[in-house]
Amino acid sequence: QVRLVESGGGLVQTGGSLRLSCKVSGRTFTVNAMSWFRQAPENERVFVAGISRSGNTTPYADLVKGRFTISRDNANNTVYLQMNNLKPEDTAVYYCAADARQMVTRTIRGYYYWGQGTQVTVSS
Repeated sequence: QVRLVESGGGLVQTGGSLRLSCKVSGRTFTVNAMSWFRQAPENERVFVAGISRSGNTTPYADLVKGRFTISRDNANNTVYLQMNNLKPEDTAVYYCAADARQMVTRTIRGYYYWGQGTQVTVSS
């Protein structure tokens, strides 16, 4: 199995920053592509950022490009999402996702493994 556990969510004011972490355990050698998704109340779960195993490919959603940075530390089996200049529109539950496939996709169906989510709330 592969297990993903997110952490780092919380309450911040507009313009603040948070750093989310996703710790991978279990059969870590099977994990290649990883991504962050988010879901606000009454809305669909949407792609935020993704990263290939090497870190060379890092697609971002247009709404977060320039503000968020995804990275990974394979030695520690951890993926990060640095979120700067946060806006109220960023308020959502953030989910970490992983898949054995190499290609970094922007769709929910592209990922087999999911974390439990961590709440990010940005006050205006």
